[in-house]
Amino acid sequence: MKIYRFLKNFFFVQLRILKYNYLSTCKKILGKPLVFHPVLCNGYGSISFEKNVQLGVVKSPNFYSHYSYFEAREKEATIVIGKNTAINNNASFIAEKTNIRIGENVLIGVNCHIYDSDFHSIHPQKRTSNSHICKEVIIENNVFIGNNVTLLKGSFIGENSVVAAGSIVSGKFPKNVVLGGNPAKIIKDLDV
Repeated sequence: MKIYRFLKNFFFVQLRILKYNYLSTCKKILGKPLVFHPVLCNGYGSISFEKNVQLGVVKSPNFYSHYSYFEAREKEATIVIGKNTAINNNASFIAEKTNIRIGENVLIGVNCHIYDSDFHSIHPQKRTSNSHICKEVIIENNVFIGNNVTLLKGSFIGENSVVAAGSIVSGKFPKNVVLGGNPAKIIKDLDV
């Protein structure tokens, strides 16, 4: 039974992790996260993992079939993930020209997507002109983000807050609240 587990882990997990590590193009990766799930890191900016960051969860959806994607697209773009943060499978974080900053002790569910940009203008004649706006995304310490959440450019989530599963977040939210919906709104205050 031990050999079966070893072979399963080697062929279906470790080789995939090595493959995506090899395919990654980002040259400015700081820190060594605990990697349980394949991760592709691309871009000309920097991606920083502070102490004890966990990427991937073994007993969770998309473990064998998906990978997580982090891109700091331009030279000035940064993604910073604070210590003791755990990010579940199939995450996608793209900082095009600004920053994505995730605090310490943050929990992020399956299929979470964070973007600092719309990537295209909404004006029909400017969609391919690269004239869109990018805004920093900040998630403060001890935030809990549920599954299937998308945080759009300019989002700010205050300390200790909870983002309900399936939410689309655009805007600034204070600490100690539960928010959810599309678009996300404050549902209630946390009793802290």
